[in-house]
Amino acid sequence: MIQSLQRGFAILETVAHRPPGVTMAEVSRATGLHASTTHHLLRTLVALGYVVQAETTRQYRLGPQAFRIAAAGWGEAQLSEAAGPFLAELARTTGETSHLAVFERGEVVVLNKVDGSSPVRLAERVGYPRPAHCTAIGKVLLASLPERDLGAFLADTELRPLTPKTITSPSRLAAELRRVRAKGHALDDEEFTQGIRCLAAPVRNFTGRVVAAVGISGPIWRVSLERAAGLARTVSAAAGRLSEHLGGRPGSREDAPAPHDGITPPGRRARPSGNGGRT
Repeated sequence: MIQSLQRGFAILETVAHRPPGVTMAEVSRATGLHASTTHHLLRTLVALGYVVQAETTRQYRLGPQAFRIAAAGWGEAQLSEAAGPFLAELARTTGETSHLAVFERGEVVVLNKVDGSSPVRLAERVGYPRPAHCTAIGKVLLASLPERDLGAFLADTELRPLTPKTITSPSRLAAELRRVRAKGHALDDEEFTQGIRCLAAPVRNFTGRVVAAVGISGPIWRVSLERAAGLARTVSAAAGRLSEHLGGRPGSREDAPAPHDGITPPGRRARPSGNGGRT
């Protein structure tokens, strides 16, 4: 182990975990390094672009180079691959089909899924768009949008009724999304497909922003309303573990500061045509 590298990364992690900014003294205390050592290592990180220092507060925060490196290894394929083991465990634990989805062009796209152990399985197809307003994964992703983007979605999107339970009123959907943010998970109670219930929770990256949703789907006789609370905790725990794997921290929220170089969730992709399965 090279001590200077250990110390440099310890400082970088300290700065990363305090997005609003951190002083040199706070970095020194958090890492246990002498003030002069901390000073020289911070100067090096600033010179390399991994850390920047605000002129007014003199606090340090992550610099653009840190985000560029993170973005270079970030994409839907990597996210799908990383989620695989977590989806498999979730399917094994619950017995229901588990899936990972992202938000694109006002809809949700499932990137990966793992079938449950039940003999009755859902015919879901990876890669096809699904409406956001009536799916649990969609509600989670909508609830994470900035207020301006969510307002535009509610104003411009036709909330088509797919079942008698589909929410078609923008005001009702807005209220539902507030509940999703408060609870930390979403429920699709036969709103997309009759006889099917789904639960979903957000996945956050190293900035604390929601970049995907993890969910499960199953028939209403297995995913009963009495069982829903326990299943929601299981789904949220799986989403939390995946978030930590992606560099997120437990308890981080969607109101965390955005990267200053404009890094966004996984990039745009060509959308297949046709009708997908149910999620």
